[in-house]
Amino acid sequence: MLSLLYQEGPSTKGIFRRSGSAKTFKELKEKLDSGTEVDLAHESIFVTASLFKDFLRNIPGSILSSQLCDKWVSVLDQGNNEEKIKSIQRWLLEHLPRANVVLLRYIFGVLHGIEMRSEENQMNAFNLAVCIAPSLLWPPVPSTPDIESEFIKKISSLVQFLIENCCRIFGDEIASLFGEI
Repeated sequence: MLSLLYQEGPSTKGIFRRSGSAKTFKELKEKLDSGTEVDLAHESIFVTASLFKDFLRNIPGSILSSQLCDKWVSVLDQGNNEEKIKSIQRWLLEHLPRANVVLLRYIFGVLHGIEMRSEENQMNAFNLAVCIAPSLLWPPVPSTPDIESEFIKKISSLVQFLIENCCRIFGDEIASLFGEI
């Protein structure tokens, strides 16, 4: 999924914003959940993007760890950009499982590639963050709609910061994890 999103996402207007066919999504999700091999290369990239966001939403406790929710939200309140980046790197390395960090590198490699062609696809860091942030982190306990809305705004700001600074956070090689677009 990530490889397809990396290849097709940068040239796809509204990737992660538009949904694919609900019927196709449901059929493919059932196949994937049952362990059946699926060739996504012949499917709509919008269905692939929807499947990927669904995969992220189904990671128990979220990929950024709901238990660290307050810490992630408070990162953006810290000093200058350099201090924020160092804090994020520390949280990534010290508090998340290695598998999560590896997957995050690939996710942000994809998002970076898409954002680099935002004039073509209309998905700048802000737009990508609004679409993907709710799939990356959520609070450990349900809350009221107002509190949830405020939380989503904060997490979207965090994800936007992560996209805009991903090469400094994850390393410059993040831009070429999948090769050339």
